[in-house]
Amino acid sequence: MDHTKQDKQEFIVEGDINLTSARGEWMEDIDGRTKDLLEKDAKYFMHQSMSTPCLDVLKRCEGSYIQSVSGKKYLDFHGNNVHQIGFSHPKLVSRLTEQLQGLTFSTRRYTNEVAIQFAEKLTSLTPAGLNRILLTPNGSSAIGIALKLARAVTGKHKVVSFWDSFHGASLDAVSVGGESVFKEHMGPLMPGVERIPPPITYRGIFEGNEDKALEYLEYVLSKDNQVGAFLAETIRNTDVQIPSKKFWKGARSLCTKHGVLLILDEIPIALGRTGKMFAFEEFGIEPDILCLGKGLGGGIMPQAAIVTREEYNEFGHISLGHYTHEKSPLGAVAGLTVLEVIEEENLLEKVKADEAYMKAALYKLHRKYSLIGDVRGIGLLWGIELVTNRTTKEKAVAEAEEIMYECLKQGLSFKVSKGNVLQLSPPLTITREELDKALEILNQAFLKTNTIA
Repeated sequence: MDHTKQDKQEFIVEGDINLTSARGEWMEDIDGRTKDLLEKDAKYFMHQSMSTPCLDVLKRCEGSYIQSVSGKKYLDFHGNNVHQIGFSHPKLVSRLTEQLQGLTFSTRRYTNEVAIQFAEKLTSLTPAGLNRILLTPNGSSAIGIALKLARAVTGKHKVVSFWDSFHGASLDAVSVGGESVFKEHMGPLMPGVERIPPPITYRGIFEGNEDKALEYLEYVLSKDNQVGAFLAETIRNTDVQIPSKKFWKGARSLCTKHGVLLILDEIPIALGRTGKMFAFEEFGIEPDILCLGKGLGGGIMPQAAIVTREEYNEFGHISLGHYTHEKSPLGAVAGLTVLEVIEEENLLEKVKADEAYMKAALYKLHRKYSLIGDVRGIGLLWGIELVTNRTTKEKAVAEAEEIMYECLKQGLSFKVSKGNVLQLSPPLTITREELDKALEILNQAFLKTNTIA
């Protein structure tokens, strides 16, 4: 491969870079058995951005921790956003084990009691009117269903989305997404997608001027009457971008005015991550179609869904989803149990308390270390953006990876997004002691870089 090209890409890709000397140093400390397994993994699995090369070999996961075959434990502040109720939650394991003794698959044109219970519970938590659902095994498929439904409802094929957004890895989801790393070598994608700049507060075209972002959206919607949907992440998960309530109320109003369906992608950020069951509740708005996934399966089963309006239930002659594992009894029992655990363990209230605690701790780091250009977050979703200079905001890419590997050595795993943003997304069940441990590991990693402000 042309490494010059790869080096250039390191500043724009989404995910861990693995090109600095820190990667080599990390591999030197890996034991022999782990190295052998990692070599076999590299031999048999297709290499792809953000998934390879692997960091370690896992043996088990429980609560807030993942554990390697060599016995090393990491607090997992990444978890692919599936660990709202932690890993291997005992109630979920028990319910799935029980379900395995009975109905394990639901054949097409048959339903099952647990799927119905799941649908009833999920729609009891959404606003009145959002009471029709379709189930699917993964988030990308949920996005696909939402796009098809929007076309059927409006009779319009175009969709507006944000640059840099992520909505899944299938070809239709890539088409409406805004990340370049997913489009390389893909050729022509789904037509009819209009992308607009996102309302980013720290950098970007609008530099926090959300009025301009709304003006741009209105301009596009007013100029093209073939736009039937506006698809967006309510809060951008990857590098933690949080629009204001004013922006979302304005965007909702524009969609209504122009007859455009608002599709909110909350696949990684719903189910208590923000301190609300759904992120849109933070902004006082309602979507026309809501996409859910990831944590909906409790970190064990693949489970996703769309929730939409009663009046859109008029396309029985169209296969909007039609997925083989649509009403999976195992996926449904997982989803139902997740919703129950969030309520029974009062996780929404806990997350709001943890939010205040993390905010104070991370702002303290911001004041202490000049390498930190910005701290932003909500609930238990936080981003620490690293810069070499707070005035110019030049991305501190190498430093981000150095800190990531230092934290890994000390037992803290997280995602690096956009090359320079440390994304912290712990389980909602994390204890205060575990949170303190992770924050101290972060502090020590920054201290080692000698960037005290």
